[in-house]
Amino acid sequence: MGAGAVGARAWEEARVLLSRLFPAYDPVDAALAVAMIAAGVLACALLILGVTAPYGKHARRGWGWGVDARVAWFTQEVWSLAIPAALVLPRWVELPAWPRACAAGFLAHYVQRSIVYPLRMPAGAARMPAGVWLMCVAFCIWNGVLQGRLLSVYLPRAAPGGAQAAAGAALFLAGMAVNLHSDGVLRKLRQGAAAGGTGRGARSHYRIPRGGMFEYVSGANFLGEIVEWAGYATACGWALPAAAFAAFTACNIGPRALHHHRWYLDRFRDEYPRLGRKALIPFVL
Repeated sequence: MGAGAVGARAWEEARVLLSRLFPAYDPVDAALAVAMIAAGVLACALLILGVTAPYGKHARRGWGWGVDARVAWFTQEVWSLAIPAALVLPRWVELPAWPRACAAGFLAHYVQRSIVYPLRMPAGAARMPAGVWLMCVAFCIWNGVLQGRLLSVYLPRAAPGGAQAAAGAALFLAGMAVNLHSDGVLRKLRQGAAAGGTGRGARSHYRIPRGGMFEYVSGANFLGEIVEWAGYATACGWALPAAAFAAFTACNIGPRALHHHRWYLDRFRDEYPRLGRKALIPFVL
């Protein structure tokens, strides 16, 4: 039996299993969601075991040439805006009110993340390694397809209501507020670093972020994003694609908050421990 036949048989078996486990979803969409959860668990394990994502404070050689930060952020994140928009907007007038609200929140986040955020970056922002950028592009295409399918096909069939929808909306908006405020705090610090120099020299100008949730945790921006997508998943009734995205987000950037916390403790050894901050969850972790 050739490799093609083996692959076809394996997919057929997987398709049957996915159809039984997730009958509300097309097997391809279910496979994409399950694979996203598995990728998140794998990434979390690697990050907890000591692998550090090599960008920002933790940048290091060996991951390809540096891509301009503004170009990198736009070209990677825009897929999470363009693909869902292409799937949702042609059906906009047909969508029930709540799926439309969820889609509006999702698209608003990625308008900010893919367009507004890069435009507000300081000119001397650290370049992103090409290897990291390519992985981000691949993920955003993957997630764009998955969330676009959820918002345009599955959520209109079974949108939650009542308390669950309200709780999800509240979490989403609270997380977005924390995320936006934290990004603003970090942007001001980066502008100060850019004013003091560019490239590797600017790294000496890192300062301790202060204000908002940064008074409680080192990864306030990560906390905001995790809460935001947990709220989105709740608002979507914990539909499989939304749950997969929320899980991947927590698995991917949760450990990065731990890495940032250790970095601050090492960088500001005399001052930072006295602040009493946790890494990600106030008063807990």
